[in-house]
Amino acid sequence: MAFNILLVDDSLTVRSVIAKALRLAGVDIGQIYEACHGAEALTVLEREWIDLVFADISMPVMDGEEFVDRLAASGAIEHLPVVIVSSAGSGPRIQRLKDKGVRAYVQKPFTPEQIREVVDKVMGVTNHE
Repeated sequence: MAFNILLVDDSLTVRSVIAKALRLAGVDIGQIYEACHGAEALTVLEREWIDLVFADISMPVMDGEEFVDRLAASGAIEHLPVVIVSSAGSGPRIQRLKDKGVRAYVQKPFTPEQIREVVDKVMGVTNHE
C-alpha cells in the first residue's frame, strides 16, 4: 500500500533528506507533500489525504508542538500517525508530545533504516514485498 506522506520542516534540505531516506528505505510512497511550518501543514491536511506526517519541533510561525496540539484538539491525531524528526527535544518534551498522540520520535541525524523501522512500526507494516 502506497502512503501519502507530509513532511513538515522549515528546512528544505531536511525535507529533501527525509524524502530521500524514505525512497532509499524502500517505503511505498504514493505522494510526498511538504510544508515549512505547522500552519502550512494544517492547510495541506485540509486539502489532501495524508497517511503519515513527519514533523520537526522547532519551526517559525507554528512549531511542531503547537501543530500537534491542534491535531490533538481536533481529534485528527487519533487516526493520523505523527512522527517527530528533530535534533531538538528534551526527554520530558518528547514524552509530552507522545502523551498528546505522537507515535514516534526520530533523532536527527538519522539513517534510511531508522526511517523504515519507524514507518513499519507506526503504519503496522509487517512484510516487505
